[in-house]
Amino acid sequence: MIITMKKEMPREEMGKMRAHFESLGLQVHEIPADEFYIFGLTGDTASLDESSIKASPWVEVVRRISVPYKLANRAFHPEDSLVQVADFKIGGQEKIVLMAGPCSVESEEQIIRIGTAVKECGASVLRGGAYKPRTSPYSFQGLGYEGILAMKKAKEKTGLPIISELMSSDKLEEFVENVDIIQIGARNMQNYDLLKAVGRTKKPILLKRALSATIEEWIMSAEYILSSGNPNVILCERGIRGFEKYTRNTMDLAVVPIIKQRTHLPIVIDPSHATGDWKLIEAVSLASIAAGADGLLIEAHDNPEKAWSDGAQSLKPEKLKELIPKAKLVAKAIGREL
Repeated sequence: MIITMKKEMPREEMGKMRAHFESLGLQVHEIPADEFYIFGLTGDTASLDESSIKASPWVEVVRRISVPYKLANRAFHPEDSLVQVADFKIGGQEKIVLMAGPCSVESEEQIIRIGTAVKECGASVLRGGAYKPRTSPYSFQGLGYEGILAMKKAKEKTGLPIISELMSSDKLEEFVENVDIIQIGARNMQNYDLLKAVGRTKKPILLKRALSATIEEWIMSAEYILSSGNPNVILCERGIRGFEKYTRNTMDLAVVPIIKQRTHLPIVIDPSHATGDWKLIEAVSLASIAAGADGLLIEAHDNPEKAWSDGAQSLKPEKLKELIPKAKLVAKAIGREL
């Protein structure tokens, strides 16, 4: 529920109203505005009588929000959220961010080598999987903590902040200590205990859309993180499961403007998982930038034929380097930078 109050409302009256709503077990979010004071109420507002609220001489408008997500809702938070990572921000009209690196960390030498290469291409963040959720229990599951330490060493060598996927809350302390952006993968999008756990940190969280999740379900997962106290949420579209077999997943490009309209959260596109084919990554990346994406998450490997996982969807550094000038032109066309 949103309550718009007159600008001349005395602070004492505002404090009384706030205390009343909080006594009912509601959370009150004060939203800055030029001409009005606005309260956003979250919680069970079903029992609130709108006419009683409107009876106050200080209240201009009372409006119920029909969607179930409140904290992610742009109506509650009109300004774009900016998520601070190292010395730059993700979101709004800030520079479009390139995150790149191998699907799996294979060794310290490998992640340093590829990290150096993607930095030369223009990447701002180094990605790499240390713990790998795999469909088959017999597939490579990642190096674990050894992989995290290798990424940390690559960060020291390249200066790039690092992003890696967290699969369980028992590893959370390890990630908080060593990783700059914690990725919650598609398979854990509705692992609500894990979402609440990362919500109790202040680390930037990149939340991937699940394989068959609706947009609302995805936003509601972000709401778990936000409601637990962490405002630093970045959404990531990586394609959803469909019937088409020419691509690994179906890229839902329309989700970019939808997320921008309905939420204030940044959104990043993962063209690697969306297509499953390195030959399609450039086209999908350019289209994503044109649609308004705040960043790209691209798998890159200097020897994809021998990659331990997802080699077919990994760009070689030289191909990534060829993509960048084209991406810069598309970004410039819509008034942004890469």
